Amino acid sequence: MPTYKAPLRDMRFLMNEVFDYPKHYSTLSNGADATPDMVEAILGEAAKLCEEVLAPLNQSGDLEGCHFDNGKVTTPKGFKDAYDQYVAGGWQGLSHPVEYGGQGLPMTLGLFKSEMMGTANWSFTMYPGLSLGAMNTIMQHATPEQNAIYMPPLTEGRWTGTMCLTEPQCGTDLGQVKTKAEPNADGSYRITGTKIFISAGDHDLAENIIHIVLARLPDAPAGTRGISLFIVPKFKAQADGSIGAFNNVNCGSIEHKMGIRASATCVINFDEAEGYLIAEPNKGLEAMFTFMNTARIGTAIQGVCHAELAYQGALAYAKERRSMRSVSGKKEPEKVADALIYHGDVRRMLLTQKAIAEGGRAMVYFAGQYADHMTNAVTEGDQKKYQHWDDKLGFLTPILKGFLTELGLEAANHGMQVFGGHGYIKEHGMEQIVRDARISTLYEGTTGIQALDLLGRKTLIMTRGKAVRDFTGIMLNFCKDHALNSKMRPFVWQLSKLAAQWNMLTVRTMLTARKDREIVAAAAYDFMMYSGYATMAYFWAVQAAVAFEKLEKGGAETPEFYTAKIQTAEFYFDRLLPRAKGHVAGVVASPKSLMQMSNDDFAMM
Repeated sequence: MPTYKAPLRDMRFLMNEVFDYPKHYSTLSNGADATPDMVEAILGEAAKLCEEVLAPLNQSGDLEGCHFDNGKVTTPKGFKDAYDQYVAGGWQGLSHPVEYGGQGLPMTLGLFKSEMMGTANWSFTMYPGLSLGAMNTIMQHATPEQNAIYMPPLTEGRWTGTMCLTEPQCGTDLGQVKTKAEPNADGSYRITGTKIFISAGDHDLAENIIHIVLARLPDAPAGTRGISLFIVPKFKAQADGSIGAFNNVNCGSIEHKMGIRASATCVINFDEAEGYLIAEPNKGLEAMFTFMNTARIGTAIQGVCHAELAYQGALAYAKERRSMRSVSGKKEPEKVADALIYHGDVRRMLLTQKAIAEGGRAMVYFAGQYADHMTNAVTEGDQKKYQHWDDKLGFLTPILKGFLTELGLEAANHGMQVFGGHGYIKEHGMEQIVRDARISTLYEGTTGIQALDLLGRKTLIMTRGKAVRDFTGIMLNFCKDHALNSKMRPFVWQLSKLAAQWNMLTVRTMLTARKDREIVAAAAYDFMMYSGYATMAYFWAVQAAVAFEKLEKGGAETPEFYTAKIQTAEFYFDRLLPRAKGHVAGVVASPKSLMQMSNDDFAMM
């Protein structure tokens, strides 16, 4: 398995030199304690946990998998001890309120921690990761009394959380949810139904599991307008924070999966389990989006994580493994052959991985500042401010989730390819990264769902193109600021064209959709991928601009580091950004060839 080393140099570059996180934290009401020294200490300790505790369990956890016996799930050897260390370090409550036992630090510090954890061991990270979404949902939508009961043990990590949406007959189409919620005389509800694909639905890491469940009240209207949201604990929660009787929440089985095998994916049966309504009746789906948006950003990070881990493994192997001679002549004449890294196609794959990992990290860290402002507004009770930042983050979320997971899977495949035949066997661990990465394009909304959300909801319906105009405005302001810099001119010229083209594609699709609504579904994937390549181009240009400045004036890093940044940006613009042209063709193409074939003619047997 690749030896994981936290990419602290790149993280610090983005945090301190590109996005000025120290200044950003000074604008937040909960940012006073996020001093540079405190942030550095947190990054260092998180890296230590990930490198020394979590990473060594990644391959062994995959080989062993989870165990299911008589309704109980046991995690692989070492996971319980690792989770105990995680809890003892106070990591779960890093970015949650002090009143519940957390450290009250900005959300992005938890984001940086999650990236390192996810790269070191994605399966393990899912257990506390699902809890974070449950905590955010309870904090924002539950009553003060419910918060007082559930938030302290969740913040401590003594309890974990899940989200329970999917049922055997429905996945994305939650209007088909059948789980029932019958009222009790005491104000609680009897929850009955089956949920599937529940990550961390059962395990032996924590003493209680709090399920956030979508269900229907008896008088609920049909479809998504009739879904409510409930807290359903595995064991009933006592007022003093202790656990009570078993609550008829049963694990029916665990899935045998392609990847993330150390993460328990469960069938959960609620047999008249006691549940408690949160948010308004029949408004559960709206409240659940708090959880879903949190989870989608977390899944976007997965794309970065797998790209980073695959890159680290492939880079080390490419430097050590020798095969044939470079086409331009011997590079290591004293060796029997030249190292793989001298071969052009291997360098193409390595640079693609590097560009995806570091470009994707920049995209997530930028969006993280929006999320900081959004969560800060929740703490302050400022609904108008919350909505402003939620709208900005909402536009980026499907790009981050859809685009970065697709590219993360590509990077994982490149890592396996660099190893050749050795990448296909388990010993080196590269095939595991591919298997683990594959789910990222599926859960929390498939790539197609993210594409429809971006083009249909966020771009055409909700904002009439304003969301694209706002973001391309940021791009054009950057171009204006760097137009006279001769070193930046190649980046600026292409970015300017991208901004204009992105707006043109938006307007054209909007006008075409008036006559043919099918264009939205037909163009959505290509529009999202184009948006992703354009967005990543902007962030690579930003990194290049900072690197040029630091080379001239000096910075925290070495000249070699900044030079490598510029060279990676040049590679991205030369070799990866041209892919956007193909997606333009997909956006503007008529949906006729996509939709004309009859269903019966798909199979001619």
